[in-house]
Amino acid sequence: MIQSIYRLFIELTNGKITSGLIRRFACSKASRMFIPSFSKVYQINQDEMEQTLEEFLTLHEFFTRRLKEGARKPDIDQDSIISPVDAVIEDIGVIKPGHIITVKGKDYSIREMLGKDEKIEKYADGCYMIFYLSPSHYHRIHSPVTGCVIDQWTLGSKSYPVNKYGLKYGKNTLSKNYRTITEVEHKTGLLSIVKVGAMFVNSIEVIHEGDQLIKGTEMAYFSFGSTVVLLFEKNSFQPLTTLKTPFHIKVGEKIGYLTRKKEEMKG
Repeated sequence: MIQSIYRLFIELTNGKITSGLIRRFACSKASRMFIPSFSKVYQINQDEMEQTLEEFLTLHEFFTRRLKEGARKPDIDQDSIISPVDAVIEDIGVIKPGHIITVKGKDYSIREMLGKDEKIEKYADGCYMIFYLSPSHYHRIHSPVTGCVIDQWTLGSKSYPVNKYGLKYGKNTLSKNYRTITEVEHKTGLLSIVKVGAMFVNSIEVIHEGDQLIKGTEMAYFSFGSTVVLLFEKNSFQPLTTLKTPFHIKVGEKIGYLTRKKEEMKG
């Protein structure tokens, strides 16, 4: 019964009024009493948390918890790209002609997702990866690469569920939901990190300062369960062949390699 209630209010609610009320409650001291049951229902690993359950003052604080130093260690290979989140990789593929990606049998427009026509050609024939975060996951986002932020923008106003059912049956969730896009230039090309809200307007908090990102460092966090889409420029990235979706992964674990530029390979 408790699990059903959590799923109803946290995973599926998307109305502006009801979402606002739940957010207000989650940020209130009254929500503190639900932290132990939330932790139990979603089987949160308390051993890796920076704080104990008793130290969190609200459910929101618990949901956006930090982990102990060393709980997530980024892969040290200079040419690797790492997972930005604890998540389930739901899909990996190539951006098709017409700037389309297909997830769970549904087509999504990169043009709509990014909202800037001048951006889309950069990612034609490139690779995409979809990372779904459930309420059980650690919800802080870390940079998958070392590079320079060349653009960052926000789109959308309402968020629909982005779990596997939302992706399959929802209405353009990845390209319509509230989302913040960070475009990064790394040593072999461009990467757009699309942070897709699942619930609550302004549920994505960007915290990195300046325009430099270091692989593995924290760059943002979600207030509730959400999705991250990585879009790679053509010929800039090679995903691991061992990633068979759905694939459970944690921050810092390797998802693939930078594809070296032709001129570098000749040298």
